[in-house]
Amino acid sequence: MNPPVVLVTGGSRGIGAATALLAARRGWAVAINYARHAEAAEQVAGQIRAHGGRALAVAADVGDESQVQAMFREVDAHFGRLDALVNNAGVVDVRARVDEMSVQRLERMLRINVIGSFVCAREAVRRMSTRHGGRGGAIVNVSSAAARLGAPAQYVDYAASKGAIDTFTNGLSKELAEEGIRVNAVRPGLIDTEIHASGGMPQRAFDLAGTVPMKRVGTADEVAAAIVWLLSPEAGYVTGSFIDVAGGR
Repeated sequence: MNPPVVLVTGGSRGIGAATALLAARRGWAVAINYARHAEAAEQVAGQIRAHGGRALAVAADVGDESQVQAMFREVDAHFGRLDALVNNAGVVDVRARVDEMSVQRLERMLRINVIGSFVCAREAVRRMSTRHGGRGGAIVNVSSAAARLGAPAQYVDYAASKGAIDTFTNGLSKELAEEGIRVNAVRPGLIDTEIHASGGMPQRAFDLAGTVPMKRVGTADEVAAAIVWLLSPEAGYVTGSFIDVAGGR
């Protein structure tokens, strides 16, 4: 029997890569989306294949509708099915106050973090929903503890985009509850990944570790464990839920 298939957006590095690798170890075939880091995505796919799993690295900027549609068609052609989506792709920008933010910055943030997640979910629902003849499935959205904390004087735009993901998760879970699709989210806190460097503060997580009740940063593997559990049959009665992976912060 063919294994179930999960598409992980932003799967070449960080939380996405950890999720792809763990999902493969748990028996999933994995489509690993990337926008720019082709070599890293192929490396993740190679690790999965080396251990007998099935993997496909597929390029797409999730902020571009036509590229998202092409990505899903490629997954269709390669695997012939889709059983789950992890909406993980996202961006931050350099530290700034709201009164310093340009419209271009805001449009990029919302296009990738919010609209990209909507469009990927739309394409997944068209394939997985029993309303459309699918077998059902699961969607896990990667939000952030910033949605609760606001990220003042740093990334209020990022925090707001993740607040939108929380509302999206809530609404979509109810919309699809009778169509065989569970929709949940994880909210990572200060996690040791490359995203901080892309925002110009590579040591940010470690600099703020003292604000975490557990007094340490988290790992991508710890977030991946929550995501893969939400995808699994063990979470079969869980929808519209949020798991904070934030050390108590």
